[in-house]
Amino acid sequence: MPHHPLKKLIRDVPNFPKEGILFRDISPLLADGEGWRKAVDEMAERVAKYKPDMLAGIDARGFLVAAPVAYKLGIGFAMVRKKGKLPWKTVEHTYELEYGSDTLQLNADAFAQGQRVVICDDLLATGGTAGAAVELVRKTGGNPVALACLIELAGLGGAAKLGIPSESLLVY
Repeated sequence: MPHHPLKKLIRDVPNFPKEGILFRDISPLLADGEGWRKAVDEMAERVAKYKPDMLAGIDARGFLVAAPVAYKLGIGFAMVRKKGKLPWKTVEHTYELEYGSDTLQLNADAFAQGQRVVICDDLLATGGTAGAAVELVRKTGGNPVALACLIELAGLGGAAKLGIPSESLLVY
């Protein structure tokens, strides 16, 4: 894969959040006005080809991607939140993690029946969280047509597990 110029704005943090993990920190990208604008513009271009009616941003850094891309495309977005964070009627999906499980929620009225939805997040690794978001979109009647991420850790095979196309700006 060719070296994307925005990769220089991703900070590698070894052994975070635990020993043996190399964390890809997007903070320097967010802090660079020109770099962030390029990232959002490129994400919007990639997302637009799926003709979404709405976006879904995954808690919490996925909101950082979904909000400006939705603005640029002139569409809305819904928040996929960790359990207990949404104040209205929700649907939920529990999924397995390496150790234990987690639950995500979405407002029950987030999407109209059949609405085309692109799910946005900062990073795609094993695909567990993204897969849960795909199921949530379906449970609310939406049609998940793609996943769009800033970063993909390709060696972990997350994209292959989703059953929908995925777009990643930076692949490691």
